Amino acid sequence: MKIKTIFIAGIIQGSKKGKVLHNQDYRKDLKRILENYFPQARIIDPVSVHPRSAYYTYKTGKKVFHKSIKQALSSDLFIAYLPEASMGTAIEMWECHRKKVPVWTISPLKENWVVKFLSEKVFSSLKELESYLKECRVKM
Repeated sequence: MKIKTIFIAGIIQGSKKGKVLHNQDYRKDLKRILENYFPQARIIDPVSVHPRSAYYTYKTGKKVFHKSIKQALSSDLFIAYLPEASMGTAIEMWECHRKKVPVWTISPLKENWVVKFLSEKVFSSLKELESYLKECRVKM
C-alpha cells in the first residue's frame, strides 16, 4: 500500500460537557509510530494546527470542522484513536468509509457499530498498531 498522506483523527471532546478536551498526548505517540513506518508520508493532525478549536467562534469552528473532513477525504489512510465514543470522529469515519479511504481504528470498543462496520482494521492499542506495522515491514 502506497501511503502519501495520513490523517490522524480521534477523540477531542467526546462526551465532555463544555469546552473541556480529552488529553491529546496520544497524538504524539501515534505520530512517532507513523513517522517510523511511513517516513515519506505527510501526516495531517488537525489538533496540531487547531489546538484550541473548542474555543473558536461558531463560524470558525464550523469552517474548521468541514475543512478537517475534506482533508480526511483527501488522505490515503485515516487513523482514528477512540478510547471512547466521539461523534466528530464517527462522522469523519463515515465519510472516509463512503469514499473508500481506508479507516484504521485504535479502540477497545471493538463491538461498537461505528468501529466495527466502518473500520478496515481495528487495533486495541497503539502498541498493537505498532506491532502490526512492524510485522508488515518484516514481511516486505
